[in-house]
Amino acid sequence: MADRRLWSYKDIAAHIGVRTDTVRSYRKHGLLPPPDLVEGGKPFWYADTVRQWVTRRPGHRGGR
Repeated sequence: MADRRLWSYKDIAAHIGVRTDTVRSYRKHGLLPPPDLVEGGKPFWYADTVRQWVTRRPGHRGGR
């Protein structure tokens, strides 16, 4: 079953163990997948989207 919980920059940062600003920088430099939803100008990603991205991102060490 798909995990459709929406994650913010803060949630992604906590998941991969970096600062929120780092995740924002990833997006700015095209290293983060496009958001699944933008609401009120704020981007959100499905948990599954983030988990799939984590397995493909450079420097991946197994994720959480």
